Amino acid sequence: MINWIKKHKLILSIFLLCLLGISFFMPIPYYVEKPGDASNLSKIVQIDKHPDRYNGKFMLTSVEIEPLTPVSYIYDKFIPYYSIESTNNLTDGQTNDEYNKVQNFYMLSSINSAIFNAYKKANKYVDSKYNGIYVLGMHDSSFSKKLHVGDTIISVDNKKFDNSEGYRNYIFSKKIGSNITIKFLHDNKVEQATAPTIKLPETNHSGIGIVLTDDFSVKTKIPVKVNPGDVGGPSGGLMFALQIYSQLTNQNIRHNMNIAGTGTISPNGSVGEIGGIDKKIIAAKNNGAKIFLAPYVKPTKDVLKIEPNHQTNYQLAKSTAKKYAPKMKVIPVTSFEDAISKLNSVK
Repeated sequence: MINWIKKHKLILSIFLLCLLGISFFMPIPYYVEKPGDASNLSKIVQIDKHPDRYNGKFMLTSVEIEPLTPVSYIYDKFIPYYSIESTNNLTDGQTNDEYNKVQNFYMLSSINSAIFNAYKKANKYVDSKYNGIYVLGMHDSSFSKKLHVGDTIISVDNKKFDNSEGYRNYIFSKKIGSNITIKFLHDNKVEQATAPTIKLPETNHSGIGIVLTDDFSVKTKIPVKVNPGDVGGPSGGLMFALQIYSQLTNQNIRHNMNIAGTGTISPNGSVGEIGGIDKKIIAAKNNGAKIFLAPYVKPTKDVLKIEPNHQTNYQLAKSTAKKYAPKMKVIPVTSFEDAISKLNSVK
């Protein structure tokens, strides 16, 4: 009888240990988004013979993404500025490899746009080259077995255009179901595929069923290197541009202050909104930032109609700072020029 009790106690103990192990260590299909780092951009940007000479720093803010276990899910659920997302929502159904490719491309694209804007504003030589259409994703595409996320389309029916709109308009002009031939770069090799166009959802246009963006590269005479490490995505564009411009011109546009911020940047200098700005405010505060540059894009009537309680990046940043970083000044910016102008007025 005693041996039977001991045996069952042992089994129960093993079961409880396994349950604890599962609860603490077994990943579940959810991720938490939380405040990441606010990195000193002078350590990330290197420009030949143009060092960063001034006190203070521009800071690249990031959101940290971690997989969850049952225990960490319950714990993180109660932290108000953490966000929990399903794996599918986070990656939009992409594989890890596809997701990482897209995030790395976004980062490279943001760096190129930042270099282009900063060099142009500083009156330094810079040239851009349009490479084609970068494939961000695919939806019911007739090319799905031939084209992959991360490929770049370089011609359609042997026609080349200067931007994605040119390619899009050409494909729109084709009869739905008619064959088109694309040439594309896959793993740096030129490949070719032919397939019929499809009817795009909710339109009468023909298409090839891909999510796309422009792929371009830049060339400068003054060498510049930007190494963001493991950070991906497009949201560092504005801050890269400010750091590069400051070093190129040797201007103390941050006035010896610690300035954090975020926002995409387009080749024409406009600043776009990003996700997770509430978390970036806290990351900036944790790393000593006194000023935070937040994108401001005025919502359209259509946006407000669909989302009456829509909050801009600036509004969310402002309310988050009021609660968690009341001494930090949040400044709305709409463009690269606007950011420089507002920094010059903050002394």
